[in-house]
Amino acid sequence: MDILLNITIYLPLLAIAAVILVRTDQAVKWVSLAATSVTFFLSLLLIFNFDTANSHILQFVTEGPEIIPGYDIKYLVGLDGLNLLLFMLTTLFGPIAILSSWNSVTKHLKGYYSMLLLLQTASLGVFAALDLIVFYVFFELSLIPMYFLIGIWGGAERIMATIKFFIYTLAGSLIMLVALIYLGFHAGGVHAEYIFTADWRFISSPEYQIGLVEQTYMFLAFALAFCIKVPLFPFHTWLPHAHTEAPTAGSVILAAIMLKMGTYGLVRVCMPVFPNAFMEFASWFAILAIIGIIYGALVAMVQKDVKKLVAYSSVSHLGFVVLGIFALNTVAVQGAVIQMINHGLSTGALFLLVGMIYDRRHTRMIKDFGGIAKVVPVFAVFFLITTLASIGLPGLNGFIGEFLILTGAFFSELYDNSIYAVLSALGVILAAVYMLWMYERVMLGSITNDENKKMKDLNFREIGLLVPLVLFMVWIGIRSEDFTRYSEVWVDNFIDVTETKSVAVLKEAQKDDLPGWTAAFYNLDEESDELEVELVQIQGGLK
Repeated sequence: MDILLNITIYLPLLAIAAVILVRTDQAVKWVSLAATSVTFFLSLLLIFNFDTANSHILQFVTEGPEIIPGYDIKYLVGLDGLNLLLFMLTTLFGPIAILSSWNSVTKHLKGYYSMLLLLQTASLGVFAALDLIVFYVFFELSLIPMYFLIGIWGGAERIMATIKFFIYTLAGSLIMLVALIYLGFHAGGVHAEYIFTADWRFISSPEYQIGLVEQTYMFLAFALAFCIKVPLFPFHTWLPHAHTEAPTAGSVILAAIMLKMGTYGLVRVCMPVFPNAFMEFASWFAILAIIGIIYGALVAMVQKDVKKLVAYSSVSHLGFVVLGIFALNTVAVQGAVIQMINHGLSTGALFLLVGMIYDRRHTRMIKDFGGIAKVVPVFAVFFLITTLASIGLPGLNGFIGEFLILTGAFFSELYDNSIYAVLSALGVILAAVYMLWMYERVMLGSITNDENKKMKDLNFREIGLLVPLVLFMVWIGIRSEDFTRYSEVWVDNFIDVTETKSVAVLKEAQKDDLPGWTAAFYNLDEESDELEVELVQIQGGLK
């Protein structure tokens, strides 16, 4: 099964050669569709053979030789309870992205579909990589195809959107690279066999500890890169512009897959590698998440462009994921993991629907619609289900994720204040306001535009794109345990590991002669009994 994981990752990349060699536009489309479809079916074999009882243990691991002697940099991939569902979500959206572009993209098809295939391999690599250098390579590689997708096949202001997207994300990544290099040499100094190591298995284990001062700086460097990718307020300004100008498939992949690289990085890297800094800054990141939840909802409410409204809704919804991650208890982190999947399904479907309506009317302005449910009833049904899923209606996928996150945030010892959950709950109310109001203005009422009377309803290809997404929305909403079971054991175990590591670092820090500001910042008391009280409080908050 190990080789199967690698075939799944690189099959889309290999298919680019076939795309380049074929001569007709139809052949380009069919080759791309075949490659992404086979990739998805191969990934099903992975999930069917995944041991959920041991989801905290890496499975399907492939470990290559050292690239440089003495430097523990190697090709290392595998799946566990954290990345399995994100990996599956990526393979699911591969054929959906191809089919969504079937008739809407007409120029430079070989380049366009090659970029989609490259983007899928890069995204799968990000979620499967277990060597942090390999992770960084895939993380940066994903920027290249998205850069071209927006810059060549985007809207009228695509150049500005592309530059903004690239500068924001690259700046954060370069800062992360500096911290990654320092981390690798620091870990190599602890690991007896290597000068440099980027093996996540060692770096995240209790065997490897980083001092409090170094943790602070490295945590902030990594967190900055991931928060830009999410994006977390106030690093969100590139997202609405990129979404608005990107082609439909670009917006779908950006929302459903690429934004999750940020939240995934916070859990995969920041939580286990820098546990003490993660805890100390938890309240600050929670505040930024709450601001993003409310701000994103309020700005979405006043948008005149449907696509831009959905883009700002992502800022709001992903704020919940960040809030759950930094609550750092089993309920909230489990909610954050499943909410990454929920957001991908719901927002990906919304961007598909917006693209379908744009193909028919060549406008996304809300004022240009009204009453179209009468002429496109099938579209109206899919749009309503997806809208209700996005606002967290009980019985659909969005509810369980938000419920777990808010519950975990309410009882989080790191926040130590239920007001965090209360304020973030406003985002749920505001989401219902702006989404239902948007639906009412677009779909209901009387038809005042003659062009709207001529609109055609969804065809079989478009229905085929939406049906699997809606089925997953209902399935997760009704039987969420079928999906949370993949990460349940992983979350419990990983929080225990984070607790153990943070306690060990705090005990060691008390022995060191730290600067006064650092000792004060981390509440390190000279009296050992007071330190023990602090440790007990941390242990209680993590469980």
